[in-house]
Amino acid sequence: MAALEWYEVVGRLGLAALLGAVLGIEREFDGNFAGLRTHLLLTLGAALFTVVSVAGFDAFVATQASTNVTIDITRIAAYIAPGVGFIGGGAILKSDGRIRGLTTAASLWTAAAIGVAAGLGFWVGAVTATVIALIALEGLQPLSRWAAALGERRGRQER
Repeated sequence: MAALEWYEVVGRLGLAALLGAVLGIEREFDGNFAGLRTHLLLTLGAALFTVVSVAGFDAFVATQASTNVTIDITRIAAYIAPGVGFIGGGAILKSDGRIRGLTTAASLWTAAAIGVAAGLGFWVGAVTATVIALIALEGLQPLSRWAAALGERRGRQER
């Protein structure tokens, strides 16, 4: 990995794991199945895929004329979103006419994006997204509950 020093790789992966853990702890406190370990592993895996995309192929890159190889460093990262979408789909449950797990699925998807940002070394984006996600998950809960209660009351009045 000529493009990244070992300490840069460790830093990127460590930041991704830390930020994923922060999101996961919030989900864990809220009683969701996808909690600390799930979010940490998703951000870590996304970051590793991204670091590999960015720096893992240096030894294989040469001029087009001698090897006829073209490396697209975005290719691996591009597959993270649909892969995490598959995992998030498993978090969504429908029972008794209600759908549960959408927020957890969205937080998993966001955790993967945070991992990609950390893997790319886009620290500001990774940290900012984590803070905003925490505000959305925890800080906006009272507003979400109020809106749901208002909608429920309205629904009863219309019956």
